[in-house]
Amino acid sequence: MKKVMLIVCCVVGALAFISADRNTSSNSEMTLEGVWELQHQFLYENNVVRDTIMNLNGYRQVKIYTKGKVMWTRFNPADSNEWFGYGTYEVKDGKLVEQLEYASDAMMRIVDTVQVFRFDLDLGKDRYSQIVLDKNGDPESSENYTRLE
Repeated sequence: MKKVMLIVCCVVGALAFISADRNTSSNSEMTLEGVWELQHQFLYENNVVRDTIMNLNGYRQVKIYTKGKVMWTRFNPADSNEWFGYGTYEVKDGKLVEQLEYASDAMMRIVDTVQVFRFDLDLGKDRYSQIVLDKNGDPESSENYTRLE
């Protein structure tokens, strides 16, 4: 009888552990934290995707989000410039807000570190899109990423 009770307790304990692990996993699945790679970009017209720009000829762009910090890098074999940036980010109410602290020389010629980048965020478990809105609040373009890690 003691063996049966011990087995029952072990099974119940194991099921509770598995259930708790599943709950923890499902809560953390929808997070931006991790490593992401750009798959393609969309251009919108009248709230509809008008064109898709695919990464071609070795072009790669990777973003890393962790503990409120973001870093991105881009490699384009057709461009001798270095492209990277580092700063902070926040996700709130379906919006992604990034602010550069420093960046490569090529990037700094385009923007400065006081510029704040605001995007609508469409976040899934292993994919996300950062969507640029025009002055009317309609989608203009998006970068579409998949999770690497």
